[in-house]
Amino acid sequence: METISILVDVQNVYYTTKQAYGRNFDYNKFWAKATGNRKVVKAVAYAIDRGDQKQKQFQNILKAIGFEVKLKPYIQRSDGSAKGDWDVGIALDAMEYAEQSDTTILVSGDGDFDLLADRLRARKGSSVEVYGVKMLTAASLINAADKFIPIEADLLIS
Repeated sequence: METISILVDVQNVYYTTKQAYGRNFDYNKFWAKATGNRKVVKAVAYAIDRGDQKQKQFQNILKAIGFEVKLKPYIQRSDGSAKGDWDVGIALDAMEYAEQSDTTILVSGDGDFDLLADRLRARKGSSVEVYGVKMLTAASLINAADKFIPIEADLLIS
């Protein structure tokens, strides 16, 4: 049975599905599609913690589905901008989990992950699948993946 690791960039998928479709990503539908006939070695959702109740409920839903939820605090800078970036954490975990799984599934459209996809394939022998909103996913990431699965209506909450 094929083994997989799933890494979800929660902020990226939230904002891209909202921008493209005005709807939210359906993690249950995604899980069913991504895991069919495959064994999940690791599944992590990387999110920003603002500490509000609605967010805690969402995190509990992710845990009930099967995700480990990793949180970073939301940081508001004095200039009004915000910081909450998981790119390095996702990359480090992906390199580690690739040693335990045949395929790494990355849910993000962030072009910064093209180097990660290349490295996973070349150095770890891991197949890489990317789920992202096509019009908002970097072409470099799509090209670096073995398989690109567009997030469309079938993976959104109705």
